[in-house]
Amino acid sequence: MVYLDYSATTPVLPEVLDSYIKVTNEYFGNPNSLHRLGSKSKELLTSAINQICEILKIKSSEMVITSGATEANNMAIIGTALAHSKQGKHIIVSKLEHDSVYGICKHLEDNGFLIDYVSNNEEGVIDFDDLKKLIRPETILVSVCAVNSELGIRQPLKTIKQVINKENPNTIFHSDMTQGIGKVALNLNDVDLASMSSHKIYGPKGVGLLYKKENLKIKPIMFGSDNDLRPGTPPLPLIVTFAKALRISMLDLAKKEEKINKHNIKIINHFKNHTQILINKTKYSIPHILNISLMNIKPETFIHALEKHDIYVGSNTACSKGKISAATLNIYRDKTRALTTIRISLSHLTKNEEINLFLEKFDLIYNRLLELK
Repeated sequence: MVYLDYSATTPVLPEVLDSYIKVTNEYFGNPNSLHRLGSKSKELLTSAINQICEILKIKSSEMVITSGATEANNMAIIGTALAHSKQGKHIIVSKLEHDSVYGICKHLEDNGFLIDYVSNNEEGVIDFDDLKKLIRPETILVSVCAVNSELGIRQPLKTIKQVINKENPNTIFHSDMTQGIGKVALNLNDVDLASMSSHKIYGPKGVGLLYKKENLKIKPIMFGSDNDLRPGTPPLPLIVTFAKALRISMLDLAKKEEKINKHNIKIINHFKNHTQILINKTKYSIPHILNISLMNIKPETFIHALEKHDIYVGSNTACSKGKISAATLNIYRDKTRALTTIRISLSHLTKNEEINLFLEKFDLIYNRLLELK
C-alpha cells in the first residue's frame, strides 16, 4: 500500500497503539472516582496532561480536552461569541479555513452575528491592510488557520496577532492549528485560542484539545454535572496516547521536514513532464501538502483508479467530499482548476520507493485517461 493522504488522517503509530491497549486494560477506573482504581487513573491523567502542557509550553488551566479539532473550533468560536456578545457581534474569518469553521460561521450568522471574510494576497497570506480595515470596536474575534488544509499555506500568526492588538487589543485571536501541529514549529503565545487534533499526528481519533489563554473567558457549549467547559468522564486512554503522539510528532521537526521536502520536489519535477497538470502552491506552502489540478480529468475518477493499485491520495479535504477546492479558487480564480484538484499529502514515514511507485502508476493512469478524452 502507498498512502499519501496524511492530511486527512494518519495511521496510529505502533508504540502509541500499545499505550492505548495498556491504559485501557490497566487503568479502566474512572478518574473522577474516589476509590483506589479511580485515584490510579487520576494520577495517570494528571501526568498525561502535564506532558501535553510541557510540550506545548502552556499551563494545565489553559488546556481543554475535546473530541478533536472540530469540537475545539466550535468551543472557541461559539464560546467566544456567547461570552463577548455584549461587546460586539462582529467576527472576522479568513477565506482559507476548514469547512468546520465555515459551518460555525453560518450558525452564528443565523443567530445575529456579522461575519466578515478577510482577503489574502496572491501568495495566500492574509492581507494586513484589509484586516486593519475590517477590525472595529465591536470586533470580538478573528479566526485564521495556521496552515491551510488544501494548499498547505502557512500564515504568519505572530504578525497577525500584532495587527489585531494594534487595531483593537480587546479582539481575541483564534487559530485552527490542526494542519500545523507536529509538522512545523508553532508558538501558542502567538494566539489566544488554538484548536488541534490527535489523529493528524499519528494518534487515535476522537481526541484533541483547545488551548485557551489564561483568564480568557469563553462560555461552555456543553453542560453537565460540573462547571467545566467540557464536562464528562475523561477518556483516559485517548488522552494518554494523544500526549505520546504529540511528544513523538514534535521530535526532529526540521529533519522530518527536510525529508518531506525532498519527496515534494521530486513529485513536482516529475509533473513538469505533464504540461496540462498545474501545481497549486505558493512560496508559503509547507511541503507536507502538495495540491495539483488535472484540468481535463475528474479527480474522483483518478483517485479511484489509483485506489485499484492500492495507492491512496485525497481530493481537497477529507470533509469536503469532492466539492470545489475553495482555497484553489481563492488563489487562482479558475473554476476548472479548483474543480479538478488532487491533494497529495506526505509524511516523514513516506518512503522513496513509495513515491516511485506512485509516479509510475500516476503516469500509467493519466496517459490512459487522456487517450479516452
